[in-house]
Amino acid sequence: MFEGRCASQVLQFALRCAEYTGAHLKCLYTNAPSMRNKQEELEALAQSQSYDIIGITKPGGMSPLDAHKSLGPDGAHPRVVKELADVIAGPLSVIFQWSWESGEFPVDWKLANVVPIFKKGKKEDPGNYRPVSLTSVPGKVMEKVILGVIENHLRDNAVVGHSQHGFTRGKSFLTSLIAFYDKVAHLVDQGKPVDVGSLDFSKAFDTVSHSILLDKLSSTQLDKSIIHWVSNWLTGQAQRVTSGWWAVTSGVPQGSILGPVLFNVSINDLDTRAECTLSKFANSTKLGGTVDSLKGREALQRDLDRLESWAITNHMKFNKSKCQILHLGQGNPGYTYKLGDERLKSSPADRDLGGWVDGKLNMSQRCALAAKRANCVLGCIEHSIASQSREVIVPLYTALVWPHLKTRT
Repeated sequence: MFEGRCASQVLQFALRCAEYTGAHLKCLYTNAPSMRNKQEELEALAQSQSYDIIGITKPGGMSPLDAHKSLGPDGAHPRVVKELADVIAGPLSVIFQWSWESGEFPVDWKLANVVPIFKKGKKEDPGNYRPVSLTSVPGKVMEKVILGVIENHLRDNAVVGHSQHGFTRGKSFLTSLIAFYDKVAHLVDQGKPVDVGSLDFSKAFDTVSHSILLDKLSSTQLDKSIIHWVSNWLTGQAQRVTSGWWAVTSGVPQGSILGPVLFNVSINDLDTRAECTLSKFANSTKLGGTVDSLKGREALQRDLDRLESWAITNHMKFNKSKCQILHLGQGNPGYTYKLGDERLKSSPADRDLGGWVDGKLNMSQRCALAAKRANCVLGCIEHSIASQSREVIVPLYTALVWPHLKTRT
């Protein structure tokens, strides 16, 4: 009886935690206007093009599926889908073809279980968790088909600007770091003071306006049938944290196949009319310019004002507690800047995408941090693994220690 009561209390506590987290995530979404008129307009303009929609369901088409990924609310495990591909390919091809021709995404595939992934800070604060959506595996297969069409169009027409390094083939946070600070270091070597603004959007993925995103997709001259399909995919989504369902009125689901490329489209015009050097990696933005005169300071401030106006227009906002200014170069006057109504704080070092860059463009703190983390893991291996043979230690070092050194230095 006592054990049953304890189990009931634990269950009730878990449910309250789930509901509390769900309520917090629900508050993140913006109350965007109805897209019914937008959908009707797209439906009228849509004309089906001959894309290989069912090609992925042919033999071997679903082989890239990762059998170790999580399943969605429909209970279709990726390993089952992958191993039974020959059996279910026929029914799935019928569903995919219907989805493409009708421009509708199955309602059951729009549901997602949200797993809150802790980032940093206080664990009891739900704002310190990143909501990752676990959606239907067959739905992801269909998304992958549409993703291929969108990516080909964006690449062939050079839609996404060079300043974006996130979710872009051939680029990474390292290319973002090198490209931006190479320009900054060149200016500092010329004896010019440079100010660098590090800006971070607040819950960027969750606040993308659906209607604005569709307008931006249309401006890329993407086929109207694809845009109509994406519009339906965005509409009617629902999520839960093993709690009650809630409607998703904005954002692109983190963990989805289409989410990253749609996010890139939504912030592609962020650097339009920028006077200073701007670099993007996903939702993090770097802005830098010379400040050897008051005109340089004013140009940087105008860019900050323009970025704040862009955020307001696009129903997004910056996390101003994480935005800061780094002053570089000899004789830097140390100007102050504002983002909206708030003054940006100056920082002696910039934690750029997982590493540190100080006021002398010295990245030794990044290397020291990487070495410290690698040594911690190495110590755990040394105290936990009895065998010291090469066959045991080398695979563990390669899998657990080397990644810290490879990506941080």
